[in-house]
Amino acid sequence: MMMTLLILGGFFLLFIGGEALVRGSVGIARKVGMSELVIGLTLVGFGTSLPEMVTSLQALSEGATGLSIGNVIGSNVANILLVIGAAAFVRAITTNPAALARDGAFMVGVTVLFAVIVWIDGFTRTTGIAFTALLIAYLVASVILDRRANSAAGGMHSDEAEEFEHDDPTWLSILMTIGGIAGVIVGARFLVSGGSDAARLFGVSETVIGISIVAIGTSLPELVTSIVAARKGKADVALGNVLGSNVFNILGILGVSAIVFPFTLIETGAAGVPLEIAAMQFGQAASIVTWTDMGALFLSVFLLFVFAFTGRKLARWEGGVLLAAYVLYIGMRFDLIPPILG
Repeated sequence: MMMTLLILGGFFLLFIGGEALVRGSVGIARKVGMSELVIGLTLVGFGTSLPEMVTSLQALSEGATGLSIGNVIGSNVANILLVIGAAAFVRAITTNPAALARDGAFMVGVTVLFAVIVWIDGFTRTTGIAFTALLIAYLVASVILDRRANSAAGGMHSDEAEEFEHDDPTWLSILMTIGGIAGVIVGARFLVSGGSDAARLFGVSETVIGISIVAIGTSLPELVTSIVAARKGKADVALGNVLGSNVFNILGILGVSAIVFPFTLIETGAAGVPLEIAAMQFGQAASIVTWTDMGALFLSVFLLFVFAFTGRKLARWEGGVLLAAYVLYIGMRFDLIPPILG
């Protein structure tokens, strides 16, 4: 009973806190004259990923590495298969490939980089600094390019900020920002505690709980934002939000996490195994990240690009395919469906 209350309470606080934080910080940014482009690219992208970041840091602080890395992988998979799948299933999404090309290509590159670091088990403080620096460089370059070229991508990021169009007084924006931060921190603590209890109760790894329960909970802001955007016919906002969130999840969350709490993916008992053969369950060195996880991550990216860049829309049946793929993945990780990969 307590485990269920912790998980549900964590979901609620992460969702409410994340929404309040983004709305409050966007309101403050507008008051000080920040452009819609910068707000959409930075505050909205960072704000919707903050639940994942705080949850991952909380998990690492308690030694629950599986919950932390599972949360990032699961959130990125859920963002595409669950969030975009649900949005497209509700209403077919017309896409603008030109607006998605740059951010999409960068997300693919970041995902490949992440796979390399997973393979060598290289989540050191140096890697964290490099990830964070790369994220900052990308944000700065994006703002400069979008301002100079008045590009479609720039319009997409501006539209993301407009989804939080509220004329709140400054004092309320500040209050929501502070309250949102507090809600996210407490919600993350509840969710990590409840998730650890769930792993012990169901006899599954913390990584599985991180990929499923924790990832779904921390992806709620993206899910709501994308469905609302799709219903309004602003498909690029839904897709752009997911692309930006996935980049933030890898570079921002894992970057900051590795700086604060450098970690290993190798399960206890595999010490002394060379890094180049240690990751991804090679021999006796068992990684907490499996081939199934990485396969699902790359399959989700592949399906998104195939559906978004062909026919200039994501049809409802394609949304159904994404949702079915997500159910298949979760079923495999809970051993309800035989795994295709190891």
